[in-house]
Amino acid sequence: MDNICEKITEEGLVIPIYKPTNWTSFDIVKYVRGVFKKHTQFKKIKVGHAGTLDPLATGLLIVCVGKKTKEIYKYQDQKKTYIATFKLGATTPSYDLETNINETFSTSHINIDLIKETIKDFLGDSEQIPPAFSALKIGGKRSYDLARSGKKISLESRKINISKFEILDFKNDEVDCKIECSKGTYIRSIAYDLGKKLRSGAYLKYLERYSIGNISLKDAIQVDKISKKFNLE
Repeated sequence: MDNICEKITEEGLVIPIYKPTNWTSFDIVKYVRGVFKKHTQFKKIKVGHAGTLDPLATGLLIVCVGKKTKEIYKYQDQKKTYIATFKLGATTPSYDLETNINETFSTSHINIDLIKETIKDFLGDSEQIPPAFSALKIGGKRSYDLARSGKKISLESRKINISKFEILDFKNDEVDCKIECSKGTYIRSIAYDLGKKLRSGAYLKYLERYSIGNISLKDAIQVDKISKKFNLE
């Protein structure tokens, strides 16, 4: 335990964690902070994460502890890879399953060839409008809080880059895909925009962040294994 305390004090820690569904990114940070405060002499300890994942999303969350919190921006700036499932033929206000379907559309004209041709439009640099149900702040308040209260949200577009967009499977109006993109990219917005380009609708049914830079899910540890990982039990 003395060794880990010394490492946190002198260098800090970078912990790749698997975020389960229905945990917020802040829940993970709070849990990690609690583990180290409980099993060490630290009364206060800096803990932060390098890139928010939505509560319904799973996958890699990089958590930085101690002095490594100063390097969070390095991980935030790196490319991210996601595995996602888009459901065609409907939309939701949040662009995912947080809210109920508000419109339905025909999908009879959509086939795999049309999808593969359409996703070419997303490659490279582009401007993306973030979803209203996002953690971005408007006048000091989270956009999702304003959206949930029924207020109309107008967010400015942001420049993003999608370097890879690969279709893994297509059946039952569901598109499984793999996307490599820059920071600040909302996969939910890609789902929504793809639906429009296909002259239909779409929302994000499933999302898993597979990698951030050279760190992948293969390197991630389960939340409940953190104490064991650092010999804190």
